[in-house]
Amino acid sequence: MADLSRKLEFQALKLPRKNRARLAQRLISSLDRETDVDAEKLWREEAERRLAEIKSGKVTGIPAQRMIRKARSAIR
Repeated sequence: MADLSRKLEFQALKLPRKNRARLAQRLISSLDRETDVDAEKLWREEAERRLAEIKSGKVTGIPAQRMIRKARSAIR
């Protein structure tokens, strides 16, 4: 099994960057089969905290299009 894993790893590293990213995401998500029961509550609290910071002027938001361009350039 270790030999097969090494062969797969070697082949995967030859893939283009986007394909490696997609493969990595699928592999990682396959490890997360169990759901954290508190995750949704914690994400909601985090979203509410961030929204309050934006509304209060404590932080400034970044336009979505700018962030999308930045993310796309990072994976190229």
